[in-house]
Amino acid sequence: MAGIVVGELQGRWHDCQVAVRFPIRFTGVNRAMSALGLTPSRSWAEVDDERLRVRMGWAFTLDAALVSVREARRDHERVTGWGVHGWRGRWLVNGSSSRLVRIGFGPPVRARMGPIRLTVRELRVSVDDPDGLVAALTTRR
Repeated sequence: MAGIVVGELQGRWHDCQVAVRFPIRFTGVNRAMSALGLTPSRSWAEVDDERLRVRMGWAFTLDAALVSVREARRDHERVTGWGVHGWRGRWLVNGSSSRLVRIGFGPPVRARMGPIRLTVRELRVSVDDPDGLVAALTTRR
């Protein structure tokens, strides 16, 4: 797993949860999204023992219990857009057309696209280490 380990101190040192952060992948001209405030440093998927958190700058926020993740797998389907978009519970959060992970939720979870509340049944996200994210999601449930 090539994610970045992030410590989260809660009270005493022995209450520490370790989260693994997977940067959202930005490639080619998609790096220009930084002009909109969608920067790699503010775009990631993070997994700890209880939660999945996904951020893409100000544009997308998801914070879900891991028990809501019903599947996580590599996604090789074609991508025709970049950024944050979706409809009817199916959302794509990406800065690249490659290294995608498809995450299915059951029951659906809540998220935000900017100030707008969303219901997410399925999330496709591009990350630098898709195999690591799949492993983190499937072994921690």
